Amino acid sequence: MSKPQANINHAASADVEKQAFREAVRASAGTMPGIFAWGMVTGMAMVKSGLTLWQALGMTFIVFAGSAQLAALPLIAADVPLWVIFVTALVVNLRFVIFSAALAPHFGHLPWYRRLWHAYFTADLTMGIFPLRFPGNTVRETAGKVGYFNGIAYPNWLAWQGGSVLGILLASQIPQSWGIGFAGTLALLAIMIPLTANLAALAGVAVAGATSVLASGLPYRLGLLLAVVLGMAAAMAFDAVIEKKRAKTKARRKERA
Repeated sequence: MSKPQANINHAASADVEKQAFREAVRASAGTMPGIFAWGMVTGMAMVKSGLTLWQALGMTFIVFAGSAQLAALPLIAADVPLWVIFVTALVVNLRFVIFSAALAPHFGHLPWYRRLWHAYFTADLTMGIFPLRFPGNTVRETAGKVGYFNGIAYPNWLAWQGGSVLGILLASQIPQSWGIGFAGTLALLAIMIPLTANLAALAGVAVAGATSVLASGLPYRLGLLLAVVLGMAAAMAFDAVIEKKRAKTKARRKERA
């Protein structure tokens, strides 16, 4: 391939990624206020649990996992052994193993250091939106995937860290009576509802919600992991049933034609 042709192909590929990035920013924009609010709640919780300013800032930028941070904070405040804190955070974040297994095939063409970079930015929101644009049957396609992933992940990171840092700085100024923690719960609902885009997603939400309530008494927040696994399984099973019905309907129409 000649150098001018290679330059043209590179420019065209860059345009595809930029377009995909803008598309993803638009798709995820509605969830950013909720991410910011939840980050703010977590930032406040870190300071109120006894962490210093620099400890809280280090935790939010290095850990970057709200549920694991909130699970670890009471243990840190209770001065439990370090290994217990680590194992608890690990168990709470096991859902990211599932997320990574689902996303990894889409980025197999990238070098390991770029995959590691994207792994840091993987979040619940990424897993919620990316598969809607690039389902499992697009694994062999590469165009637009990096741009679309970044268009979700980077704004999500900025919104989370912005809210978290603000919460850390304002923790001593905002009284408990304001009910900021409940605002964080509402923020999560605002994120979840737009992502429940079809019957399969609704089935997954229903099963995950019921499981999280029934399994809330499990130690180390294992109920959260169980809810994620069963919710995803329910959504996939429901989607498979719908696809079979669609295939049968198409087959009948062809026979009649």
